Order: sequence, then C-alpha cells, then structure tokens
Amino acid sequence: MDRSSLLQLIQEQQLDPENTGFIGADTFTGLVHSHELPLDPAKLDMLVALAQSNERGQVCYQELVDLISSKRSSSFKRAIANGQRALPQDGLLDEPGLGVYKRFVRYVAYEILPREVDRHWYFYRHRSCPPPVFMASVTLAQIIVFLCYGARLNKWVLQTYHPEYMKSPLVYHPGHRARAWRFLTYMFMHVGLEQLGFNALLQLMIGVPLEMVHGLLRISLLYLAGVLAGSLTVSITDMRAPVVGGSGGVYALCSAHLANVVMNWAGMRCPYKLLRMVLALVCMSSEVGRAVWLRFSPPLPASGPQPSFMAHLAGAVVGVSMGLTILRSYEERLRDQCGWWVVLLAYGTFLLFAIFWNIFAYDLLGAHIPPPP
Repeated sequence: MDRSSLLQLIQEQQLDPENTGFIGADTFTGLVHSHELPLDPAKLDMLVALAQSNERGQVCYQELVDLISSKRSSSFKRAIANGQRALPQDGLLDEPGLGVYKRFVRYVAYEILPREVDRHWYFYRHRSCPPPVFMASVTLAQIIVFLCYGARLNKWVLQTYHPEYMKSPLVYHPGHRARAWRFLTYMFMHVGLEQLGFNALLQLMIGVPLEMVHGLLRISLLYLAGVLAGSLTVSITDMRAPVVGGSGGVYALCSAHLANVVMNWAGMRCPYKLLRMVLALVCMSSEVGRAVWLRFSPPLPASGPQPSFMAHLAGAVVGVSMGLTILRSYEERLRDQCGWWVVLLAYGTFLLFAIFWNIFAYDLLGAHIPPPP
C-alpha cells in the first residue's frame, strides 16, 4: 500500500492527538478495516505482536512507519520476538489454491528463510517485478563467452591449455595487473565445460533464490565481492598464476547460504537438509581438489602456470563473513548494524593491502612471473 497516503490518514484521524509517539493497535486495526486498506496479513499480525510487546498495548509510531515501509530495524525484530502474543504458527505449506508461481515463491521462502514470520513476510510482499536478473544475466553471459571461445579454439575441455586462450582480454594474468578490469572480468572465462556447468548450476539453484529473497543489490554485492577477493588473493598468495572462472563469486554465495543454514538449523524447513548439506560440501570440495590438481599436476603440456585455486577459498571466506551478515539481515537495514561496518572495514583494509601489494611487492620481492601472452 502507499505509505504516504496511510500516514496522512493517520494524521487526519488524529490517532495520536497528544503526540506521544504511540498508537493503539486496536485503533489502528479498526482504521485499516473501516477504510478497507490493503495491508498485508503478515503485517497486521506483526502489528499486534508489536503492540503486545508494549505494556500499554500500543505500537511505536516509528515502528509502524518501518512496518509500512517494509524495512525492519534490529529493535523492531526484538520487539516481535519478545511479544507476549505469539504470531500465528500456521505454515505456508497449508496455503490452499496457489498457482504455479506462488508455489515456487513458497518453495523459495522455505529454502532460504529460517523463521516462519520471515517466510510469511516474504510470501505476502513478494512481487514478480523486478525479476532476479543479476544471476541470470551473469550466467547467460558466461555461457555465451564460453561458446564463443569454444568455437574459436575448437576446444571445449581444458581450454586453458590452448596457447591462444590466455590472450583473451578478460583473463586475469599477473603480467597484466595494470589492466584493472581483469580482476573482475575473469569471471566470464572458464577452464572448460565441467567448470562452467558446475558454476552455472549453483548460480541458478542457489543464487537465483537468494536474489529473489534478498534483492539484486545485496546479492550482486556479495557475488562481485567474492570475485574481486578471489583475484586479489591469487595475486598475493600465488603470484605467478592466472585466474579464470566465476568460482570466487559462486563460493561466496554457497558458503554464505550453507553457513546460514547451519546457524539456523532448527528453523530451516527445507526437505532433506542434512543430505543436501553433505552433497553440497562434497561437490564444493571436489571442485577445489580438481583445481588444485590442475594447478600443480597439469595433465597436458602447458606454456605457463595453470589457473590458481585460491579464488575458491577467498570466495568462501567472503561468504562466511560478509555473506552471512547479509543473509542474517533479511529486510533489515545493514547500515544500522555494527557487524556490517566491521565486515566492510575488514574488506576495505584487505582491498587497500592488495592494491599496494600489486603495485610494490612484485618488484620488491623480485617475483619471476611468466611473460604476458
């Protein structure tokens, strides 16, 4: 509903004539019903729970504004949790007569969110527009780039062994560190069909639901932070190696989601969660093991070092730190949380260190990097 029109109606009805900052929950609920205002059922339930957390049965005006604005502060969440009246516990699984898309939205809610109140909140306020375009666009771009280079090189597996592959302007190569765009664009290149398939599958199965729940801005920030951290970590820890593939971003998303599931294990309602957790860890570990094997025991003769595996590990670290902070803050303002600023400060410090390292350390240490293609 329109926030400004509702707040104007509250002022016209003089629900808070003494300017105390509080509004009676029963009075407001009656106003909603008498004017047939389309307030989401989940929001009405939360409004009552907020009022029950106040000894006078009132809700704070600012909390009401936050509720209507679909943004919740930490104090708002605590008031909900401490309410004397429990929120309705009937699950969304019992909702009858849902269409195909609404059933998919319900599935996403149970896959991603650990609390029934958050699942209700997401289910009732979800809109199909805008769609989760970021993960879909990145995956499509990666597939197109792979097909173009596969047709050009006539090679679909272990493309990095082709002498022309490393000449791509997208690949990160230590000899081209001054071309700063390569620290990000390497995510569009892949070693072969097996790496592309693994990354694309996880981006669609985990990245798209995460973007549907947490929004384009947060998930794109997490993904790109993992990609950037991956190439910068390789430039510090494996100075002679190039980097290809979107594994830094993929591992940031996956590790954040898995860590969030573990920390909210009792509340997660996704089916077969233990089995799926084990399978995800096995697949991710296998992909890292394969990258280590290709780096140190290349199966074919190569003109230079093969791509590093450190981007996978760096992405996982970003996911457990920054990603977990984002996923635990569903519909809450990140800027209001101290932990978010701590994570940003740590990431910013790492970026500054990595930039100075790339400018000065290679010459100071006399690193022997392979000649750029």
